[in-house]
Parts: sequence; C-alpha cells; structure tokens
Amino acid sequence: MSQTTVLTVLQQAMLTVAELSAPILLTALVVGVIISLVQAVTQINEQTLSFVPKVIVIGLVLIFAGPWMLQTLLGYTARLFEALPTLVQ
Repeated sequence: MSQTTVLTVLQQAMLTVAELSAPILLTALVVGVIISLVQAVTQINEQTLSFVPKVIVIGLVLIFAGPWMLQTLLGYTARLFEALPTLVQ
C-alpha cells in the first residue's frame, strides 16, 4: 500500500467517525448550554441536573438516529471490504 492509499483510507475513516459522532455531540452540547443557562438564572448548582437530561436526550438521539448511524457504518465497512483487494497489492 502506498502512502496515498493509507491516507485516503484514514481520511475516509475520520470523516465517517465525525459524521457518526456529530448528532450525539451536538445534542449534548445544546442540552448542556440550555441546562447551564437555566442553572445560572435560577442559581441551582446541582450536578445531576445537568447529567440526567443529557443522558436522556442522548438516549433519544441514539434511538432515532441509530438506524442511520448503523447504515452509515455498514456502508463504510462494505466499501472498505470491497476495496480491500485493490488496497493490498
């Protein structure tokens, strides 16, 4: 395998990881900011107040986006296995 091939495979892997993690990370970020604003306004500094809503919302995101994430990962894996004979020379 040449350096170009390795870099291309790594670039595709990194893009797939970013694409799969974006919904979860962005949702956690938005919920965290909203909870932080509510805590700042009400002056309630409870650790579980920020943790529990994030866990619930991330669980909902996984339920709704899970099939899409699985299809994206399976598509990447299938493309990688299809390209394997041309990668190993």
